Amino acid sequence: MHALKVLKHWPALALALAALPALAAAKELPPKPTVNDVIKASKPTEWRALDPENTLYMDIPSGRVIIELAPSFAPNHAANIRAMVREGYFDGLAIYRSQDNWVVQWGDPDEDKPKPLKTAKAKLAGEFTVPAKNDTHFTRLPDADGYAPQVGHSNGFPFRPRSKDGRNLVGALLRHGRRGARQ
Repeated sequence: MHALKVLKHWPALALALAALPALAAAKELPPKPTVNDVIKASKPTEWRALDPENTLYMDIPSGRVIIELAPSFAPNHAANIRAMVREGYFDGLAIYRSQDNWVVQWGDPDEDKPKPLKTAKAKLAGEFTVPAKNDTHFTRLPDADGYAPQVGHSNGFPFRPRSKDGRNLVGALLRHGRRGARQ
């Protein structure tokens, strides 16, 4: 009986399946702009100067990487990363994980005998919320988010304003563990 119902609707299903390629071609999305496209289309007023005290430069074989620390959101972690850089902790260490627009991790691959820290700390308490006063320039993203009523960027860093306890949640915190730093 069920097989007869399926067979009865087969011609309509076959027509719908045959039309899919034409529908897909008709609704083809425009090409996604590249980072270079976005930069070329931007105006000078859309940029802000980086604070030299919180800007790190890392030279790797494929070019220079510029990293901005966020002390207004994660003051202890930013200070710890600065101490590690000034003491040469990362010199000669490896990048062992990189995911575009998300995370880069580097550190000492020799876990049995890791490079010693000098004044920097091996572990810090998480800095996942900040006082609302530290939100210097919130720009809301137009997209919906399944985890928060609104999300966006504050002074260039991913940000979610107003958690349940009235503090702001930061999405791009600097974290340091025994194996290295994450931005």
